[in-house]
Parts: sequence; C-alpha cells; structure tokens
Amino acid sequence: MKRVVITGMGAVTPFGVGADALWESVKAGRNGVDVVTRIDVSDMPTKVAAEVRDFNPSDYIDKKDAKRMDRFTQYAFVAALLAYKQSGLRLEDEDLTRAGVIMGSGIGGLETLEEQHKLLLGRGPGRVSPFFIPMMIANMASGQLAIQYGFKGFNESVNTACSSGTNAIGDAFQVIREGRADIMLAGGSEAAVTPMAFAGFCAMKAMTTNPDPETAKRPFDAGRNGFVLGEGAGVIMLEEYERAKARGAPILGEIAGYGCTDDAFHIVAPAEGGEGAARCMKLALDDAGVEPASIGYINAHGTSTDYNDKYESSAIRQVFGSHADVLCVSSTKSMTGHLLGATGAVEVIITCCALSEGYLPPTIHYSTPDKDCDLDYIPNTGRVADGIDYAISNTFGFGGHNATLVMKKIGSDA
Repeated sequence: MKRVVITGMGAVTPFGVGADALWESVKAGRNGVDVVTRIDVSDMPTKVAAEVRDFNPSDYIDKKDAKRMDRFTQYAFVAALLAYKQSGLRLEDEDLTRAGVIMGSGIGGLETLEEQHKLLLGRGPGRVSPFFIPMMIANMASGQLAIQYGFKGFNESVNTACSSGTNAIGDAFQVIREGRADIMLAGGSEAAVTPMAFAGFCAMKAMTTNPDPETAKRPFDAGRNGFVLGEGAGVIMLEEYERAKARGAPILGEIAGYGCTDDAFHIVAPAEGGEGAARCMKLALDDAGVEPASIGYINAHGTSTDYNDKYESSAIRQVFGSHADVLCVSSTKSMTGHLLGATGAVEVIITCCALSEGYLPPTIHYSTPDKDCDLDYIPNTGRVADGIDYAISNTFGFGGHNATLVMKKIGSDA
C-alpha cells in the first residue's frame, strides 16, 4: 500500500477565499454566521446562515465560463485552483491518464434548478437555458475540474449527503494507495443557501430557530436547537508520497486511514448510541494501523442538533474508552456553519492545519454543559497542543452515511 499525502489545499468559505483565511479565522475562534442576505427569509423560522460573501467568480474564472456554472461549481473551481497552485504541479511533466478528480456535493446545482423552474412556469419551456442540465447536475464540479486540468484518469462524483466531501477524499486516498492513480484532486462543494433548500430544512425542523448569529450555533451545548446552514468548498491535492517527495512538493499532511459505514437505521436520524459512527471510527483506525490512544484530536461532525451531538459523543466513548477523558474534540461548524457536502473537505483542511501547527481550534458559543455530551470540546478558545501526531475528522449524513479519516502529522514516525 502506498502512502498518500496532501500537497495543496484550497477553500472558499464564509471567511473568504483561501485555506489560510479559513485556518486563521477558525484558529482565532471567529464566527462566520450572520443574518441571511442572499434570500428572503422573513417568513421562515430560521434567520441566520454562514454565507460566502464578496465572492466574485470573474476574479478567477472567465466570465463566459462562470455564467455556465452553478455557484457550487464556481466554488469548487476556485478552491481547486488554489490547491493546484500550492501543489506546484507542472501539468506538462505529468502522465495525466494517472491523474483524477473526485468531488462531493450533497445538493448540487439547486440554485440553477430553482431559477430555471421559475422561467419554465413564468415564460414557458422555450426560455429554459440550454445550459440548465450541465449547470445543475452534481457531477459537474468533478467534470469541470477534469476539463480544466486535463486529468483523464479516475473521475467520479460522490453524493452521501453531509459525508460527501469526506467520502470523496477517502475514495481518492484509496485510488492512489492502491496504485490506480498518482495524483487526485478531491473535496466537496455546496451552495445551498436557496429558498427551496432553506424552506425544506426549516420544514423538517433541522435548523436553529435562534435568530442571534452570536449564539445560534452551539454544538454540544445544552441550549443547542439545530444546525446553521453554511456554503463553500474545500479541495485538496493528493499525491503518492514518494513521487511528491521526489519532485520537491510541499507536503502538508498525510491521510493515514479511512472508514465508511452506514447506520441502516433511519433516513435522517443517526443510529441510537452512535453505533454506526463508532464502527466507522474503528474501521478508520484499523485501516491506518493506529491504536485509539494515539489519537490526540477529533474534528467532530458536531452539528448542534440534539441527536447528532449526544450520539457522536457516545460513539467516541465506545471507541476510545478511558482515552476519551483526555481526548481533545471540537466542532469547527460552530464557526463555519454546516457546509453539507463540502463540510468534510473543509474540515480535513482545518484538521491538517491543526496537526501541522500544533494548535487545536475551539468550539465557540459553548456555555452550558449537557450531561449527554461529556467530553473536552475545547470550549470557546483554541489551545496549543504540541506532540499530537494523529487526528480524526468525522462526518455523518442523512441516509445513515458515516465517514471518518485518520490524518497524520508530517514528520511524525509515531
């Protein structure tokens, strides 16, 4: 089995464009949640979201091309461009039949669907754009990236709801580890702050009804009452370790193991006690050949919903036993919001930075402990944590999807 490392990272998030902007904001405990501006939510119970603001696609994409992309594809395109540039790859030096793309999205081009549906009803079928279908379909992020970079190898689109970005990276990790590719762009993208998505999440009472941006998102807190919708993209460049080292690539982190399970329990609720999540973490640890006691930090799914937070906490205790008492756990969704299919990829970037810098980001807005959530959630202020060699990033999605990645600090032989 080959080793797989990260050589480039790119992000578009509520904190702006770039992985550095993301990490510095999360490290500082900044809040990316605010009152919704993109759509009218005056008649909806949820009033806040973590929107991407001041994003101009034409700063990075040809205007004509950008008009033929849904926002979720634009976000993916920009995040991938930044990951590619950081990696230092020279396309002319690569066998592009051994380069691929795997991108995840939980919803895809919903904004385009809503806009074109209005045109259909209001002005007739002749007004529907010929680009409607290729803008809407969820595989277009992976397709557009392959076209942009000429990557002719393994290419697919993953939709496992909120686990999509993590599954995309995990699948790309496996493709390289098994020798089926040398380099892969992987991640997730989402642009779901739309009237239909907002109304749907409100209807199922999944999102918070707290109108205060400063307290709306409270993972693991007894006062939590739902998630805050976010948007954006995270993309990383993955490469086989020996070839990356040989070409002098910037090696930022390593993917060491991957776990993937399903609860087979309920369409939206997690399995009782976190049974599926616990199996997923165990599989990832086994895949990495890492003992539970070696894990120093968990970037939790931590959605700020009742069931997720208590069952994820329970799952961590099942897997880590007494080590759970000293484990550091945080939900960076307290700052970024929940980016759905992009959230896992964004959190892999955060986890990679945390390991590299030896600094663990906080769970902000934490004030009232919950008896069912009894771990160290790094409340409100991040902390220096030198000596952590391994970390876990968890994501769980509707349909019972669970995905876990074990990440290793570069330079660690632990």
